[in-house]
Amino acid sequence: MSRDLIFEIGTEEIPAKFMNRTLEQLREIANKVFLENRINFESLNTYGTPRRLVIYVKAMCEKQEDLETVLKGPSKKAAYDDSNNPTKALLGFAKGNGLDLKDIYIKELSGTEYVYGKKYVLGMATKEVLATLLPEILTSISFPKSMKWGNKTFKFVRPVRWLMPIFGEELIEFDKDKIPCSKFTRGHRVLSEGNIEINRAEDYFDRLRQEYVIVDQDERREIIKRQCEKIAKEINGALIEDEELLEEILYLVEYPTALIGSFEEEFLKLPKEAIITPMKEHQRYFPVENKEGNLLNKFIAVRNGDDRYIDTVRQGNEKVLRARLADAKFFYEEDKKTSLDTFVEKLKNVVFQETLGTIYDKTKNIMGNAAYLAEVLDLDKNSKIQLDRAAYLAKADLVTNMVKEFDELQGIMGREYAFVQGEAIEVANAIKEHYMPRNAGGELPASIIGSVLSISDRIDTISGCFSIGIQPTGSQDPYALRRQAISIINIIIDKELHINLRNLIKNAIAPFYNIGVVKGGLSKIIDDINEFFKQRLKNVLLDRNYDYDVIDSILKVGLTDIYDAFIRVKELSKWKSQEEFLSIALSFNRVSNLASKAEDSSFNAELMADDSEKVLFESYNDVSKMFGEAMDAKDYNNALKALMLMKTPIDNFFDNTMVMVDDEEIRKNRLAMLKTIENMMTRFADLSLIVVNK
Repeated sequence: MSRDLIFEIGTEEIPAKFMNRTLEQLREIANKVFLENRINFESLNTYGTPRRLVIYVKAMCEKQEDLETVLKGPSKKAAYDDSNNPTKALLGFAKGNGLDLKDIYIKELSGTEYVYGKKYVLGMATKEVLATLLPEILTSISFPKSMKWGNKTFKFVRPVRWLMPIFGEELIEFDKDKIPCSKFTRGHRVLSEGNIEINRAEDYFDRLRQEYVIVDQDERREIIKRQCEKIAKEINGALIEDEELLEEILYLVEYPTALIGSFEEEFLKLPKEAIITPMKEHQRYFPVENKEGNLLNKFIAVRNGDDRYIDTVRQGNEKVLRARLADAKFFYEEDKKTSLDTFVEKLKNVVFQETLGTIYDKTKNIMGNAAYLAEVLDLDKNSKIQLDRAAYLAKADLVTNMVKEFDELQGIMGREYAFVQGEAIEVANAIKEHYMPRNAGGELPASIIGSVLSISDRIDTISGCFSIGIQPTGSQDPYALRRQAISIINIIIDKELHINLRNLIKNAIAPFYNIGVVKGGLSKIIDDINEFFKQRLKNVLLDRNYDYDVIDSILKVGLTDIYDAFIRVKELSKWKSQEEFLSIALSFNRVSNLASKAEDSSFNAELMADDSEKVLFESYNDVSKMFGEAMDAKDYNNALKALMLMKTPIDNFFDNTMVMVDDEEIRKNRLAMLKTIENMMTRFADLSLIVVNK
């Protein structure tokens, strides 16, 4: 027999940004707890609205599974004396595990006889177990930010106001810090009145729907999308879709109803982003555009409720947006009266970080990093001029009225004001692009100037913070240095840029070293930043589904050039999928294992006596030249092909030559030759780290 379980946790409004992860975590916790306690079920899902977290389990068994456990005890010799009477060891084993001596039996294991016992645990009624498990699930949920309220003994994202655990038709009663636990839930905060009784778990969703609560977030999402798309189509427009905005709205409403509003056409003279940002970031509205991609003076909002008094709601939303756009228009017109160069001067009064200086100081550092990269990447003269100008103006819009009011527009307004004052289009676009990617997985800069500028800004922040000892620790990363490094890595890979990482770091640290704020040795800080990038690169490559052993084998030999490491990982991944790669990997392992015993790599060819060792030496001479030329040309396919030629000579050497001979001079010479071969191979990767599946 089975029943459905509904467990609703009623709360004050939960921040929308926490909901997806919380529901995922709740599902994982509940699934684990139930299965660990031998409670079987057909399916388990979690649901959420701003005021509730819900676990719904379909067809949960009414009784735990019985448990049969086989326990291994002492050896037969230790369990019985010479008269075959139980010893203290056996009696202690039985008593400690609740076994009767009649349950004991003998079984041989690896040639020795041991005593075993079978222990049976009868399953309890599920409703009894749930009274313990549900409070455990409640208090196991973690949040980015939690709070305590009243005299409660546990933390939660927001105060928990009621609990409703129903198993079939029965209330699962338990007391958790005096929080009301009953068959009663609450409907929509405005449209529903009083508590709502749920008599059966199966009735839950339909009963809440009658009280203007769509509990299923997937259903709410589809309702929102369908309504918004329908409204946009009715005015011959198209919704500007935004998944992040949709997810946020999804967890702001329990009963969604979309509506359309409008604003004066004169506001369309503003830059497109200056209109969209107040709509999305401040009011949670969807913008609408026409078939040509031009913004319409319309917006779509989603209210938490039905269509009663919809005109009044529309007018209220229009009034609020109108005020926002009026502010934006005023700020835009005022900002245009001042040149970006003047705004740059004002950056001298804006502190970036107390020790590292002002935003103006940071601007100078960015310009230095950009100039260095321009030389390294051999940009043409015109690009260097444009890059220098873009670097100088990159942060100017931070002190504009528009960005002070709408900080999401940094970079975006910088580009707009650059256009207004007649800057080159490349300069204007680079100002916007240097903030890209704006979030994890976000769009990367399109231009090389924007890419270089983005790297220059981020490497300055990373180097500055490491220089003064502000490094990420655990979950603490106030300057988002991990994200900054990942952004640099993704830009370098996307633009296929060959940059010496250590030299870039050294150049970026120089300004901080010159003003005497660097803490610790310069070389150590460079090493620390290089290692920091190595870890971030590993994460990036794992996210791109490359095997961990391939990544480790490349990074083990050092990280000098991020893009070069990437293309080696990509090439080695192709080879690893080929059956012939198995041979060179195993052969290299044999070389590597003995090479680790070598004192150095200096060997004397005249000491070679065995034919197989002479052939190996000759093969090394031929291959090292081919391999070296391929490596210099970054032709890693041919480099690996060259290494493949070493397989037969290496295998013959090990089959016919004893390395660890008594003669110390010969032994050292052979180890040194293997070390030399290993040194050649590890110029590409440490192939001994490759996991070979035979």
